[in-house]
Amino acid sequence: MSTHQAAIRWQRADHESESDTYSRNHHVILNGGQQICVSASEEFKGDPQCADPEQMLVSAVSSCHMLFFLAIADFQGYRVESYEDDPKGYLENMEKKGKAVTRIELSPRITFGGDKMPDQKALERMHSSAHSNCFIRNSITADVKINYL
Repeated sequence: MSTHQAAIRWQRADHESESDTYSRNHHVILNGGQQICVSASEEFKGDPQCADPEQMLVSAVSSCHMLFFLAIADFQGYRVESYEDDPKGYLENMEKKGKAVTRIELSPRITFGGDKMPDQKALERMHSSAHSNCFIRNSITADVKINYL
């Protein structure tokens, strides 16, 4: 077992463009003191210059998948030179439950180097294994799909 924590810091301030409400901007402080400016998404009166919680969830799923994929590829003797993804999450209305991120699509693009190159089946197996082992994906109810490019 391991424990993971962050700190959230918000202080009341006026909303930048709507005087009758408050600013949604706040900071998330992570290990090492990194600070991330976070707000609600723009459609919920947030600051478009900040990350929003939905983006952070989507990026956490993508990052976790990537880290497992890299470990699996390395263990199997593949040399990954680069890994890029532009994940998308979909916030949708849930009948009688409000809104939820119901699905996340990953679209990894991977460049391999070295002498050993995976074929399509090996690539699919590595993604499948990364998908089933990803801690974050296993912690959420959203459907996570991997679009193989």
